[in-house]
Amino acid sequence: MTGKEANAGQVRGPVQLTFARSVDPILGLDAAITRVALTKAGEKTTQSDEGEGFSTHGTMGRKAYIPYGLYVAHGFYVPAFAKDTGFSDEDLDVLWQALVNMWDLDRSASRGLTACRGLYVFSHSSPLGNAPAHKLLDLVKPKRREDVTVARSFEDYAPVEVDPGRLPQGITFTRLDE
Repeated sequence: MTGKEANAGQVRGPVQLTFARSVDPILGLDAAITRVALTKAGEKTTQSDEGEGFSTHGTMGRKAYIPYGLYVAHGFYVPAFAKDTGFSDEDLDVLWQALVNMWDLDRSASRGLTACRGLYVFSHSSPLGNAPAHKLLDLVKPKRREDVTVARSFEDYAPVEVDPGRLPQGITFTRLDE
């Protein structure tokens, strides 16, 4: 993390999040948008033949969007870093709640109906961990239903289920979005 005056070095905290990646290829589309409205004092309307006023000023633009995409991001919590920074169990509970609800509390045209569809947590009985992260993350992989060629809704994916028998010793699995 570098600023104009000083280099703050690497910033590491108790929680790290990866960039989200799409489960399947996405289709990016572009829509034309037009605004025709008076936005400044002094702008005038023009009269139509029918006597109605309309603005001659406006803006044209484009809006990129994705009709549907299912994204997966990974997050990691490091108890040793939490201890060093004072990050508490209550802070972690607030983080889980924020991750589940964040899209519902901040809607916009560009995010549409974006929603958290799964929050899966693996807890270790040892502060040093009981299993490598990649082995646990491999247990939670969304898969498109076999009868679906192109996913266009969440229902086009099979439900994510984690078999408790496949969990390594000392690992507890919790689904927090239900």
